[in-house]
Amino acid sequence: MLLSLRIENFALIDHLELDFGSGLHVLTGETGAGKSIILDAIDAALGGKISGRSIRTGEERALIEATFQANLALKEWFAAEEIELIDDVTAVCTREIVANQSGQRNRSRINGVLVNKQQMEALRDRLVEITAQGQTVQLGQPSLQRDWLDSFGGSALLKQREVVSKAFSTYQQASQALEKRRQSEQQRLQQLDLFQYQLQDLNGANLSEPDELEQLEQERKRLGHSVELQQQSFQVYQAIYENENEGGEACADLLGKAENLLTDMVRFDDQVQPILDMVLSALAQIEEAGQQINAYGDGLETDPQRLQEVEERIVELKQICRKYGPTLADAIALQHSLQTELEELTGAGQSLEELEQTAKERQKALTQACEKLTGLRQATANDLESRLVAELKPLAMEKVQFKVGISAIAPTAAGSDRITYLFSPNPGEPLQPLTEIASGGEMSRFLLALQACFSQVDSAETLVFDEIDVGVSGRVAQAIAEKLYQLGRHHQVLCVTHQPIVAAMADHHFHVDKQVIDPGNGKTGKATNGNGAKPAKDADLRTVVRVSPLDSDQRRQELAQLASGQVGSSENATTEAAAYAFAESLLAQAAALRQTGSTNVNSTNGNGSKAKTTKTNEAKPKVRKAKSARQA
Repeated sequence: MLLSLRIENFALIDHLELDFGSGLHVLTGETGAGKSIILDAIDAALGGKISGRSIRTGEERALIEATFQANLALKEWFAAEEIELIDDVTAVCTREIVANQSGQRNRSRINGVLVNKQQMEALRDRLVEITAQGQTVQLGQPSLQRDWLDSFGGSALLKQREVVSKAFSTYQQASQALEKRRQSEQQRLQQLDLFQYQLQDLNGANLSEPDELEQLEQERKRLGHSVELQQQSFQVYQAIYENENEGGEACADLLGKAENLLTDMVRFDDQVQPILDMVLSALAQIEEAGQQINAYGDGLETDPQRLQEVEERIVELKQICRKYGPTLADAIALQHSLQTELEELTGAGQSLEELEQTAKERQKALTQACEKLTGLRQATANDLESRLVAELKPLAMEKVQFKVGISAIAPTAAGSDRITYLFSPNPGEPLQPLTEIASGGEMSRFLLALQACFSQVDSAETLVFDEIDVGVSGRVAQAIAEKLYQLGRHHQVLCVTHQPIVAAMADHHFHVDKQVIDPGNGKTGKATNGNGAKPAKDADLRTVVRVSPLDSDQRRQELAQLASGQVGSSENATTEAAAYAFAESLLAQAAALRQTGSTNVNSTNGNGSKAKTTKTNEAKPKVRKAKSARQA
């Protein structure tokens, strides 16, 4: 149950604090006074949509805080979410909206704990059921009619709908895989031929080392210049070790002479020893170099046949690189990739026949799940039909007929049923789709009756109606008023209304109006500047929404105003007196109906079962801080 609502800088509300009790609450006031803003604030506090103009003009931050008393089901939800209740009974839902350069950002908290959108939506479903003006239009949407029927069916039906959704998803996956295979079969065969040819070409090249081409290029150079290399290696050997040229000495001989001289010098000066060591080291390296170049030259042979083989292999590898490269490493990588793709195309995955069989099995599973869902919907439809007719009859629709039409369609994630609400308000008229035959007043009553049916199965304790009585008058308005009052015996009901008959039945009555204030001195209307000077300029004035709880005298005046629109005017005293008399009669009639309703509630809840009486004089609502001129 909603205990209190605090609003700061939301739309036209600067600051407002409201307390609520049990039973039926009504909000009345002139058209455009801001009544729906209060309901919008409740919706926003519970994660509802907010517009870019939600923050009051001139402010940077708006705050909405709704406090609820938790029932047993709500306590279980809080325990599952690991969020502690305040004093084990209280849940405070807060929505903060902050303006920034890119627009606005908002955050939701439950008892101070930051929560995401999904958590807040889950909590909203357990706290409040809001019926807004636009829902009479939504009634014509088959998907919404189906969703309402499913919700009325309870957890068993909703769980089966989840089963259908999963079955539909798996069937779609199988169907898409099958269709993809069918569409790509020709392409697959073409790719298979191409891949087989390419892989055969690459396998035939016996590729192994990515640097084979570089090695062969080097070998070709050596084989092509073997004679030159032999001659040059001999010349190097002579220069290092055995110079046979006339008058020439080899490097090793010169270093030997240098060694002998340095050895003699060391005998007289030790400082020459490091130089001798270097010459000895150089002599050893020169001798080693001479031996290696001699062995290199002896090992060189001219091999024309090997040279031809190398050149042919180089040509082959370069052709492979041009086709599959640009490098040999790229060609080898492509070879491995083609092998993998070829395995997939030749049956490593599911065959066409296997995919067809899988799709058939999943289609069968989906069909069975849909059939079970249809059966549950038919049983739920029978229950909804009887309950809804029972709720509509007291609303001046004694001869009404209602049926939930269920027709077969192709399976979807929501089943294989098209749901249509069929309606006939008059005897002898055939059942037709609700939106094609129902008038505005009939749609309003249908929506109210539907909500009354849902209140018997929903866990939400607070029901909110925004002008559910629009388009009705007279006996129908009286029937709606009594229905709202009856709902208020078992739920907390908040209702925006323009009907004096509905307002008279309220347990708690609030008046909503717009006032123009001068923020500089806090006075209402075209106020002065506080010292008796000239009135404030229009640009300095601000419009605010004020809400006042009404006592018995104020209720009488408000009902008279709703009835005639001329209360407080001295122009027609007779009309005003008649309006007050009408208001008195409404209040007396409401008191008598309450007494009758209280007796009925103590004995039955309308379905033949016992029900508890809800006291209407506890937790009297009030408005804190934001006083209106009406209270003054």
